[in-house]
Amino acid sequence: MADAEAVRAIGRVLVDPSKPLKERFRALFTLRGLGGPLAIECIAEGFVDESALLKHEVAYCLGQMQDERAVPILRRVLQDRDQEPMVRHEAGEALGAIGKPEVLEILREYSCDPVTEVAETCQLAVKRIEWLQNNEDQSGSQYCSIDPAPPASESDIKKLRETLLDESLPLFDRYRAMFALRNIGSEEAVLALGDGLHCSSALFRHELGFVFGQMQHDASIPLLIKALKKPDENPMVRHECAEALGSIAKGSCLEVLKKYLNDKERVVKESCEVALDMLEYETGPEFQYADGLVKLKNS
Repeated sequence: MADAEAVRAIGRVLVDPSKPLKERFRALFTLRGLGGPLAIECIAEGFVDESALLKHEVAYCLGQMQDERAVPILRRVLQDRDQEPMVRHEAGEALGAIGKPEVLEILREYSCDPVTEVAETCQLAVKRIEWLQNNEDQSGSQYCSIDPAPPASESDIKKLRETLLDESLPLFDRYRAMFALRNIGSEEAVLALGDGLHCSSALFRHELGFVFGQMQHDASIPLLIKALKKPDENPMVRHECAEALGSIAKGSCLEVLKKYLNDKERVVKESCEVALDMLEYETGPEFQYADGLVKLKNS
Protein backbone atom coordinates (compact mmCIF):
# COMPACT_ATOMS: atom_id res chain seq x y z
CA MET A 1 0.00 0.00 0.00
CA ALA A 2 1.30 3.46 -0.88
CA ASP A 3 2.12 5.71 2.05
CA ALA A 4 0.05 8.82 2.75
CA GLU A 5 2.54 11.29 1.31
CA ALA A 6 2.78 9.32 -1.94
CA VAL A 7 -1.02 9.36 -2.25
CA ARG A 8 -1.13 13.10 -1.55
CA ALA A 9 1.57 13.70 -4.17
CA ILE A 10 -0.57 11.95 -6.77
CA GLY A 11 -3.54 13.97 -5.58
CA ARG A 12 -1.63 17.21 -6.12
CA VAL A 13 -1.10 16.26 -9.76
CA LEU A 14 -4.82 15.64 -10.16
CA VAL A 15 -5.80 19.12 -8.99
CA ASP A 16 -2.95 21.04 -10.67
CA PRO A 17 -4.43 22.93 -13.64
CA SER A 18 -0.94 23.69 -14.95
CA LYS A 19 -0.40 19.99 -15.65
CA PRO A 20 -1.45 18.49 -19.00
CA LEU A 21 -4.89 16.93 -18.78
CA LYS A 22 -3.54 13.51 -19.69
CA GLU A 23 -1.23 13.57 -16.65
CA ARG A 24 -4.11 14.56 -14.40
CA PHE A 25 -6.21 11.70 -15.77
CA ARG A 26 -3.43 9.24 -15.09
CA ALA A 27 -3.19 10.56 -11.54
CA LEU A 28 -6.95 10.07 -11.13
CA PHE A 29 -6.85 6.50 -12.37
CA THR A 30 -3.88 5.75 -10.13
CA LEU A 31 -5.79 7.04 -7.09
CA ARG A 32 -8.77 4.93 -8.09
CA GLY A 33 -6.56 1.87 -8.21
CA LEU A 34 -5.03 2.62 -4.80
CA GLY A 35 -8.39 3.10 -3.08
CA GLY A 36 -8.97 3.91 0.58
CA PRO A 37 -10.20 7.02 2.41
CA LEU A 38 -7.22 9.23 1.56
CA ALA A 39 -7.46 8.40 -2.14
CA ILE A 40 -11.18 9.23 -2.05
CA GLU A 41 -10.42 12.54 -0.33
CA CYS A 42 -7.84 13.41 -2.99
CA ILE A 43 -10.15 12.40 -5.84
CA ALA A 44 -13.01 14.49 -4.43
CA GLU A 45 -10.85 17.62 -4.57
CA GLY A 46 -11.14 17.38 -8.35
CA PHE A 47 -14.77 18.54 -8.21
CA VAL A 48 -13.68 22.18 -7.95
CA ASP A 49 -11.90 22.07 -11.32
CA GLU A 50 -13.03 24.05 -14.35
CA SER A 51 -13.00 20.98 -16.62
CA ALA A 52 -16.39 19.26 -16.77
CA LEU A 53 -14.68 16.28 -18.39
CA LEU A 54 -12.30 15.83 -15.48
CA LYS A 55 -15.07 16.24 -12.89
CA HIS A 56 -17.24 13.77 -14.78
CA GLU A 57 -14.40 11.25 -14.67
CA VAL A 58 -13.86 11.95 -10.96
CA ALA A 59 -17.49 11.02 -10.27
CA TYR A 60 -17.21 7.93 -12.47
CA CYS A 61 -14.13 6.70 -10.60
CA LEU A 62 -15.77 7.21 -7.21
CA GLY A 63 -18.72 5.10 -8.34
CA GLN A 64 -16.55 2.34 -9.76
CA MET A 65 -14.60 2.15 -6.50
CA GLN A 66 -17.91 1.21 -4.75
CA ASP A 67 -16.73 2.67 -1.46
CA GLU A 68 -19.64 4.02 0.58
CA ARG A 69 -17.37 6.72 2.02
CA ALA A 70 -17.82 8.51 -1.31
CA VAL A 71 -21.62 8.71 -0.93
CA PRO A 72 -21.79 12.09 0.91
CA ILE A 73 -19.45 13.63 -1.69
CA LEU A 74 -21.52 12.38 -4.60
CA ARG A 75 -24.77 13.49 -2.97
CA ARG A 76 -23.47 17.05 -2.74
CA VAL A 77 -22.44 17.04 -6.39
CA LEU A 78 -25.82 15.72 -7.52
CA GLN A 79 -27.55 18.44 -5.52
CA ASP A 80 -25.29 21.23 -6.83
CA ARG A 81 -27.13 22.88 -9.70
CA ASP A 82 -24.05 24.98 -10.43
CA GLN A 83 -22.27 21.84 -11.57
CA GLU A 84 -22.47 20.93 -15.24
CA PRO A 85 -25.25 18.46 -16.14
CA MET A 86 -22.79 15.78 -17.25
CA VAL A 87 -21.06 15.99 -13.86
CA ARG A 88 -24.33 15.78 -11.92
CA HIS A 89 -25.43 12.90 -14.13
CA GLU A 90 -22.23 11.00 -13.40
CA ALA A 91 -22.65 11.63 -9.65
CA GLY A 92 -26.14 10.12 -9.82
CA GLU A 93 -24.85 7.12 -11.76
CA ALA A 94 -22.02 6.69 -9.25
CA LEU A 95 -24.51 6.58 -6.38
CA GLY A 96 -26.32 3.83 -8.25
CA ALA A 97 -23.04 1.98 -8.82
CA ILE A 98 -22.24 2.05 -5.10
CA GLY A 99 -25.74 0.66 -4.64
CA LYS A 100 -26.60 1.56 -1.04
CA PRO A 101 -30.37 1.58 -0.35
CA GLU A 102 -30.05 4.72 1.79
CA VAL A 103 -29.47 6.83 -1.34
CA LEU A 104 -32.81 5.81 -2.86
CA GLU A 105 -34.59 8.83 -1.36
CA ILE A 106 -32.32 11.40 -2.96
CA LEU A 107 -32.23 9.49 -6.25
CA ARG A 108 -36.02 9.42 -6.36
CA GLU A 109 -36.08 13.14 -5.62
CA TYR A 110 -33.76 13.92 -8.53
CA SER A 111 -35.56 11.51 -10.85
CA CYS A 112 -37.73 14.55 -11.63
CA ASP A 113 -34.82 16.95 -12.14
CA PRO A 114 -35.44 19.55 -14.88
CA VAL A 115 -32.21 18.42 -16.57
CA THR A 116 -33.28 15.38 -18.58
CA GLU A 117 -29.93 13.59 -18.42
CA VAL A 118 -29.82 13.95 -14.63
CA ALA A 119 -33.43 12.79 -14.23
CA GLU A 120 -32.95 9.74 -16.47
CA THR A 121 -29.71 8.81 -14.71
CA CYS A 122 -31.37 8.91 -11.30
CA GLN A 123 -34.30 6.83 -12.58
CA LEU A 124 -31.81 4.21 -13.77
CA ALA A 125 -29.92 4.31 -10.48
CA VAL A 126 -33.15 3.74 -8.53
CA LYS A 127 -34.02 0.76 -10.72
CA ARG A 128 -30.52 -0.69 -10.32
CA ILE A 129 -30.61 -0.51 -6.53
CA GLU A 130 -34.14 -1.94 -6.43
CA TRP A 131 -32.99 -4.75 -8.72
CA LEU A 132 -30.03 -5.44 -6.41
CA GLN A 133 -32.39 -5.74 -3.46
CA ASN A 134 -34.13 -8.65 -5.17
CA ASN A 135 -31.39 -10.28 -7.20
CA GLU A 136 -27.81 -11.43 -6.89
CA ASP A 137 -25.38 -8.78 -8.14
CA GLN A 138 -24.26 -9.71 -11.65
CA SER A 139 -22.43 -6.46 -12.34
CA GLY A 140 -19.09 -8.18 -12.73
CA SER A 141 -18.27 -8.86 -16.38
CA GLN A 142 -15.35 -9.35 -18.69
CA TYR A 143 -15.18 -5.55 -18.85
CA CYS A 144 -14.63 -5.13 -15.08
CA SER A 145 -17.11 -2.25 -14.92
CA ILE A 146 -20.05 -1.56 -12.62
CA ASP A 147 -22.83 -0.93 -15.12
CA PRO A 148 -25.98 1.18 -14.69
CA ALA A 149 -28.07 -1.93 -15.34
CA PRO A 150 -27.43 -5.69 -15.36
CA PRO A 151 -27.40 -7.40 -18.77
CA ALA A 152 -30.62 -9.04 -19.88
CA SER A 153 -30.70 -12.84 -19.87
CA GLU A 154 -31.96 -12.87 -23.48
CA SER A 155 -29.37 -13.95 -26.05
CA ASP A 156 -31.29 -13.49 -29.32
CA ILE A 157 -29.79 -10.42 -31.02
CA LYS A 158 -32.97 -9.56 -32.93
CA LYS A 159 -35.07 -9.60 -29.78
CA LEU A 160 -32.46 -7.59 -27.89
CA ARG A 161 -32.38 -5.05 -30.72
CA GLU A 162 -36.16 -4.70 -30.56
CA THR A 163 -35.97 -3.99 -26.84
CA LEU A 164 -33.04 -1.61 -27.30
CA LEU A 165 -34.91 0.52 -29.82
CA ASP A 166 -38.37 0.46 -28.23
CA GLU A 167 -38.66 3.91 -26.69
CA SER A 168 -41.98 3.02 -25.06
CA LEU A 169 -40.14 0.67 -22.68
CA PRO A 170 -38.47 1.78 -19.43
CA LEU A 171 -34.92 2.97 -19.98
CA PHE A 172 -33.70 0.35 -17.50
CA ASP A 173 -34.99 -2.48 -19.72
CA ARG A 174 -33.35 -0.95 -22.78
CA TYR A 175 -30.05 -0.59 -20.93
CA ARG A 176 -30.26 -4.25 -19.97
CA ALA A 177 -30.59 -5.11 -23.67
CA MET A 178 -27.65 -2.81 -24.41
CA PHE A 179 -25.33 -4.59 -22.00
CA ALA A 180 -26.49 -8.02 -23.18
CA LEU A 181 -25.57 -7.03 -26.75
CA ARG A 182 -22.22 -5.72 -25.51
CA ASN A 183 -21.51 -9.05 -23.84
CA ILE A 184 -22.36 -10.97 -27.02
CA GLY A 185 -19.74 -8.84 -28.74
CA SER A 186 -20.25 -9.92 -32.38
CA GLU A 187 -20.39 -7.62 -35.40
CA GLU A 188 -24.14 -8.21 -35.60
CA ALA A 189 -24.44 -7.07 -31.99
CA VAL A 190 -22.37 -3.96 -32.73
CA LEU A 191 -24.59 -3.03 -35.66
CA ALA A 192 -27.71 -3.55 -33.55
CA LEU A 193 -26.25 -1.22 -30.92
CA GLY A 194 -25.39 1.28 -33.64
CA ASP A 195 -29.07 1.62 -34.52
CA GLY A 196 -29.54 2.99 -31.01
CA LEU A 197 -27.52 6.07 -31.90
CA HIS A 198 -30.68 7.38 -33.59
CA CYS A 199 -32.78 7.17 -30.41
CA SER A 200 -34.03 10.34 -28.75
CA SER A 201 -32.29 10.13 -25.34
CA ALA A 202 -28.85 11.76 -25.26
CA LEU A 203 -28.08 9.80 -22.11
CA PHE A 204 -28.84 6.56 -23.96
CA ARG A 205 -26.70 7.54 -26.95
CA HIS A 206 -23.82 8.53 -24.68
CA GLU A 207 -23.94 5.12 -22.98
CA LEU A 208 -23.74 3.46 -26.38
CA GLY A 209 -20.51 5.36 -27.04
CA PHE A 210 -19.12 4.09 -23.74
CA VAL A 211 -20.12 0.52 -24.59
CA PHE A 212 -18.43 0.73 -28.00
CA GLY A 213 -15.26 1.84 -26.23
CA GLN A 214 -15.43 -1.25 -24.05
CA MET A 215 -16.08 -3.60 -26.96
CA GLN A 216 -13.26 -2.18 -29.12
CA HIS A 217 -14.81 -3.71 -32.24
CA ASP A 218 -13.72 -2.38 -35.62
CA ALA A 219 -17.32 -2.36 -36.86
CA SER A 220 -18.14 0.47 -34.45
CA ILE A 221 -15.48 2.85 -35.82
CA PRO A 222 -17.57 4.39 -38.63
CA LEU A 223 -20.55 4.70 -36.27
CA LEU A 224 -18.46 6.54 -33.69
CA ILE A 225 -16.83 8.81 -36.26
CA LYS A 226 -20.21 9.75 -37.69
CA ALA A 227 -21.55 10.66 -34.25
CA LEU A 228 -18.42 12.64 -33.34
CA LYS A 229 -18.69 14.64 -36.56
CA LYS A 230 -22.34 15.62 -36.03
CA PRO A 231 -22.33 19.33 -35.09
CA ASP A 232 -25.81 19.16 -33.57
CA GLU A 233 -25.14 16.07 -31.45
CA ASN A 234 -25.13 16.51 -27.67
CA PRO A 235 -21.53 17.20 -26.52
CA MET A 236 -21.90 14.48 -23.88
CA VAL A 237 -22.45 11.95 -26.67
CA ARG A 238 -19.64 13.29 -28.84
CA HIS A 239 -17.20 13.21 -25.94
CA GLU A 240 -17.99 9.55 -25.22
CA CYS A 241 -17.56 8.66 -28.90
CA ALA A 242 -14.17 10.39 -28.96
CA GLU A 243 -12.97 8.43 -25.94
CA ALA A 244 -14.25 5.22 -27.50
CA LEU A 245 -12.19 5.89 -30.62
CA GLY A 246 -9.15 6.35 -28.41
CA SER A 247 -9.86 3.03 -26.74
CA ILE A 248 -10.18 1.21 -30.08
CA ALA A 249 -6.79 2.70 -31.06
CA LYS A 250 -6.71 2.20 -34.83
CA GLY A 251 -5.15 4.49 -37.44
CA SER A 252 -8.49 5.80 -38.69
CA CYS A 253 -9.35 6.75 -35.09
CA LEU A 254 -6.14 8.72 -34.74
CA GLU A 255 -6.86 10.77 -37.84
CA VAL A 256 -10.32 11.91 -36.77
CA LEU A 257 -9.31 12.58 -33.15
CA LYS A 258 -6.54 14.92 -34.30
CA LYS A 259 -9.05 16.75 -36.46
CA TYR A 260 -11.28 17.52 -33.47
CA LEU A 261 -8.53 18.62 -31.08
CA ASN A 262 -9.72 22.20 -31.57
CA ASP A 263 -13.46 21.57 -31.39
CA LYS A 264 -15.53 24.50 -30.13
CA GLU A 265 -16.99 22.31 -27.36
CA ARG A 266 -14.45 22.11 -24.56
CA VAL A 267 -15.56 18.67 -23.40
CA VAL A 268 -15.11 17.30 -26.94
CA LYS A 269 -11.75 18.99 -27.39
CA GLU A 270 -10.48 17.64 -24.07
CA SER A 271 -11.89 14.18 -24.79
CA CYS A 272 -9.92 14.05 -28.02
CA GLU A 273 -6.79 15.06 -26.13
CA VAL A 274 -7.31 12.29 -23.57
CA ALA A 275 -8.33 9.81 -26.27
CA LEU A 276 -5.12 10.43 -28.19
CA ASP A 277 -3.19 9.72 -25.00
CA MET A 278 -5.21 6.51 -24.56
CA LEU A 279 -4.44 5.58 -28.17
CA GLU A 280 -0.73 6.30 -27.73
CA TYR A 281 -0.49 4.08 -24.68
CA GLU A 282 -2.66 1.31 -26.09
CA THR A 283 -0.10 1.02 -28.90
CA GLY A 284 3.01 1.93 -26.88
CA PRO A 285 5.34 0.02 -24.54
CA GLU A 286 4.59 1.66 -21.20
CA PHE A 287 0.97 1.85 -20.11
CA GLN A 288 -2.49 1.04 -21.29
CA TYR A 289 -5.90 2.34 -20.30
CA ALA A 290 -8.45 -0.30 -19.33
CA ASP A 291 -11.94 0.85 -18.32
CA GLY A 292 -10.52 4.07 -16.94
CA LEU A 293 -7.66 2.42 -15.05
CA VAL A 294 -4.03 2.74 -16.08
CA LYS A 295 -2.24 -0.59 -15.84
CA LEU A 296 1.33 -1.58 -16.55
CA LYS A 297 1.59 -3.80 -19.57
CA ASN A 298 3.06 -7.21 -19.06
CA SER A 299 6.78 -7.03 -19.68
